[in-house]
Amino acid sequence: MKRLIIPLCFISVALHAQKASNTLPQNKPVVDTTGMRDLIDVAKDLFHISPQKIQEKREKKIYFSLLPFSNAPGGTGRALVTSTTAGMYLGPRQTTYKSSATFAPYWNFKGRFGLPLRTSIWLPGNTWNIQGDMRFLVYPQHTWGIGSLNNNDNKILVDYKYIRFYQAALKRIHPNFFAGLGYNLDYRFNIHSNDSSLDLKTFTGYPFGTNSHSLTSGISLQAVYDTRHNLINPLPGFYANLTYRINPGFLGNSQPWHSIYVDVRKYISLNPSKPSQQNTLALWSYVWKVLNNGAPYLDLPSTGWDPYNRSARGVDQNRYRGKTLIYFEAEYRRDITANGLFGFVLFANTNTVSGNNSLFRDWHPAAGAGLRIKCSKVSGTNLALDFGFSKGYKTIMVNISEAF
Repeated sequence: MKRLIIPLCFISVALHAQKASNTLPQNKPVVDTTGMRDLIDVAKDLFHISPQKIQEKREKKIYFSLLPFSNAPGGTGRALVTSTTAGMYLGPRQTTYKSSATFAPYWNFKGRFGLPLRTSIWLPGNTWNIQGDMRFLVYPQHTWGIGSLNNNDNKILVDYKYIRFYQAALKRIHPNFFAGLGYNLDYRFNIHSNDSSLDLKTFTGYPFGTNSHSLTSGISLQAVYDTRHNLINPLPGFYANLTYRINPGFLGNSQPWHSIYVDVRKYISLNPSKPSQQNTLALWSYVWKVLNNGAPYLDLPSTGWDPYNRSARGVDQNRYRGKTLIYFEAEYRRDITANGLFGFVLFANTNTVSGNNSLFRDWHPAAGAGLRIKCSKVSGTNLALDFGFSKGYKTIMVNISEAF
């Protein structure tokens, strides 16, 4: 395990000034790492690596990595993930963040296969951020219908192929505020259930997008306000994202429909006098709502289908679905060792979805805990090992960086 973790952490050092794809820039303060340790320091001691060799890796233009995680995307089963990241500057480094493209194909050994590509292009001076999210997925997944009435055993396995093409351009209006618009395409085809006598339409009783294919094609209007200093491991700050999606008939939708997504996050330092030591309360909430009829079933708000598939830890992806989804999560993050090499988190979340009068009446809690191992003290990158559970479900999650 040690020989796997250390190469991953070299990658995080090489990308220490970067944000995850499709994110916005921050005014990052200088962090005093005196007395702190990470796995890079462990590697230096163990393999007698000189600081000059690490510096050479920081200056590379293109980075390659093999990341075999134990959990599949969506948190179900085991998976092989290979992530390749390339980055370059399109303007002066003093005023422009590095543009990046990340290609992370995966296979979960149970028929689930994905080819996702995410891009984030920063024009000179960070005047514009052009975001991209493109995926081709073969995605067998259980579904439980709309609302909260079905128990864990009342489900069917739905298999389909999925093409996503999202592109957006955000203009800097203020140092912490960006706004813009984009085009979003979701196309699912070869939709079928594992039970020939019970198709998706019959099981769900939902009339839209439950046949052999579904298409959503629309324009998104987006506004983002972000004061966080570090998106890899957010320091105290605030984040808000408002996305309004319009899917008109003339863009190919069988029924025109609109949706809104509001995402708010707050990070509170419980020990502001020592910013290099982790002692943070992180809060996350979002509301995802379809505003009228016509949305295809698989495009309805659902647990674990937020833009980065990071919510509802401890809940099976797709478990709860409805025209409205409201979500809350809180996580406490704390160092175990004074040098920051090891830490832990405790988290809890809950959600409620519409359908069968369940909105606000039925809440679905989950909780868990995790171990953090510092990969890079410069960027705050952690190897995250989490265990989450809810009624009738439990899972182990492995990630680089925090869930939110």
